[in-house]
Amino acid sequence: MAATTAPLKVAVTGSNGKLGRSVVRGLREAGHTVLELDQHGERTPTFLRIDLRDYGQVLDALLGVDDRHAGLDAVVHLGAIPAPGLQADAATFHNNMAATYNVFQACRRAGIKRVVYASSETVLGLPFDTPPPYIPVDEEYPARPESTYSLVKHLEEQLAIELTRWDPQLSITALRFSNVMDPEDYAEFPSFDADATARKWNLWGYIDGRDGAQAVAKALENAAPGFDRFIIAAADTVMSRASADLAAEVFPGVELTREVGEHETLLSIDRARRTLGYEPRHSWRDHV
Repeated sequence: MAATTAPLKVAVTGSNGKLGRSVVRGLREAGHTVLELDQHGERTPTFLRIDLRDYGQVLDALLGVDDRHAGLDAVVHLGAIPAPGLQADAATFHNNMAATYNVFQACRRAGIKRVVYASSETVLGLPFDTPPPYIPVDEEYPARPESTYSLVKHLEEQLAIELTRWDPQLSITALRFSNVMDPEDYAEFPSFDADATARKWNLWGYIDGRDGAQAVAKALENAAPGFDRFIIAAADTVMSRASADLAAEVFPGVELTREVGEHETLLSIDRARRTLGYEPRHSWRDHV
């Protein structure tokens, strides 16, 4: 599968979630046609109500829907219970695992070869009560899920590995998104400086929803066949303090593997930059 800049017909699950809204808007701005799939949303010509836990609904929706579409080029799968602790652990597991299996399998049956989906920074070992193996963290060490939510994200990646082994032309890209933020969230950021440990749970990381949308678009355009995973974060941290000083204070026994910029993210986005062409454009510092 070659890289493409041609307009695509894309379905986005979880289209009305915090990240989903940014992704839908960003894909349309990039020239793609978007079908919105979610359990909740207003009736529009581009929205379809769906229960992702029902495989029949998912397959039928991807194959074609009267008055909506007659086939798709790609799927962006964001629909899920979005964090640990929102529902009982078993509910989180059954909902998210079933939804992702249904979407991946339906894409295979429908002949859709481009899939991009929301994995999570949590697979890196969040909330880092056990310190990370090194800083900046990257995609090179094994997953360390510490919650049921994160365990599902890890299992989804394992599922994608096997499905792309079965179908070598299938491309599934896992984007390990950091904590998604919108501009209206940034007013709170200066308060984080009062306690260096308050946001240590994800190494002081975040992702502007608009840059999350950019990462999705880049993955749709540039991802190769097979499975790959990328950390997607902002270029900076949520803190005003220097990144190296934060790491030394809060994780004194953890190796800093390279020199980092003053406010550089400690969630390495080097692979996403190199492989996908991702480059964050937005920072909270531009809004506060």
